[in-house]
Amino acid sequence: MTLSPNLILEFKTLLGENNVLTEETDRLAYAYDAAVLKPVTPALVVMPTSEETLGRTIKLAYDNGLPITVRGSGTNLSGAVIPEPGDGLVILTNRLNKILEINQEDLYAVVEPGVLTANFANAVAATGLFYPPDPGSQAVSTLGGNVALNAGGLRGLKYGVTKDYLMGVEFFDYNGELVKTGSRTVKCVTGYNIGGLMISSEGTLGVFSKLIFKLVPPPKASQAMMAVYDTVQGASETVAAIIAAHILPCTLEFLDQKCIRVVEANSKIGLPTEAAAILLIEVDGSHQAGVDEDAAKVKSLCTKCGANDIRVAQNADEKNKIWEARRNALPSLARARPTTVLEDATVPRSKIPQMVSELNRIAEKYKLEMGTFGHAGDGNLHPTILCDKRDEEEYRRVEEAVDEIFDVALKLQGTLSGEHGIGIAKAKWMEKETNKATIEFSKNLRRALDPKYLFNAGKKIV
Repeated sequence: MTLSPNLILEFKTLLGENNVLTEETDRLAYAYDAAVLKPVTPALVVMPTSEETLGRTIKLAYDNGLPITVRGSGTNLSGAVIPEPGDGLVILTNRLNKILEINQEDLYAVVEPGVLTANFANAVAATGLFYPPDPGSQAVSTLGGNVALNAGGLRGLKYGVTKDYLMGVEFFDYNGELVKTGSRTVKCVTGYNIGGLMISSEGTLGVFSKLIFKLVPPPKASQAMMAVYDTVQGASETVAAIIAAHILPCTLEFLDQKCIRVVEANSKIGLPTEAAAILLIEVDGSHQAGVDEDAAKVKSLCTKCGANDIRVAQNADEKNKIWEARRNALPSLARARPTTVLEDATVPRSKIPQMVSELNRIAEKYKLEMGTFGHAGDGNLHPTILCDKRDEEEYRRVEEAVDEIFDVALKLQGTLSGEHGIGIAKAKWMEKETNKATIEFSKNLRRALDPKYLFNAGKKIV
């Protein structure tokens, strides 16, 4: 750590000694996120406990030229919260974790950025309302991180992602000044759409202090099912067929055989381990009759595309088992080998069959163990390569495979990231998806809002 004792003392005076971590053993915990990237130990970790001290912390850091990385729970998968080498400062938002308001009359909520996603969703549900975004990390991820990365989730197909629920933002700029945008009203065109700019900004433009989210009434009826296939192609073609039929399930998730087997080995929930693939599907709505009609159409399409078995959940316990299978996919895969490389190649939904076929080809070409799962209904697949980074030859093949996965996704008119973000991991491919002018425009925008380039330097646009 190279920070001066006087500067560290200033942070301790501002925040309290217990909210400033100086010991290396404490700082090591904030050197990495969930991406497979080299960790960087921050020079200092600070934990503001109020909006006022958050703003003053940012100004103190910026005035002293410290690279600033804002971190919630560190669950992201792109290296977006790995600190900058040298004098990098990590600002933890975990202690800004109050739900300030849940308004049942006007259907909105106001929260601090450190609130856990699942805690917020449960608090909203207790009032009889619904907050749909449900990232796989919801039990530990924070709402500030959800906005910074525009987190998605299983319900994204029908209900949208984080950006579709953000009504307003308050954040601090590089001067420690509070910027307010958006409102608590359904309509608001006051000023620029700065909130839209902050979505997916990955901590490069400012630091959130308050977030305003839209809430909706919950569905009154639902039906969940599992469709079982002898071929991966049949399952992927079903996804395209359901969307082409203009049916929007609440969730439409895909697991290949590798995922099925590792989940079943870990969870023992009765998954069909001989299946080539399964689809986990839920339809919901305001009326049971409409749900039953959509469910019948979905079952017919599943059968037409080759499903050999369709298991409909008969009660809440069976429904929960279906979604337990999906949520356990990544944790189960992660236990199989020392290193888990999880990607989120995303393509137009009609291209899902081609993308699945290409993923299988790539795994075979590079002789890699790969399991694929994901939000197939919105084109967002998670090819997950199981390997050991210590094996240099194997990991070289992994890196070549990842390059090819993104090349294929872009050729299919897809995108580098559906929900994991760009961070460090994908910054080098940004121009390949966009163009040089787009990158230069983004750099100019960033410099205008962060003249010293200290907000999450080295991430997203570099």
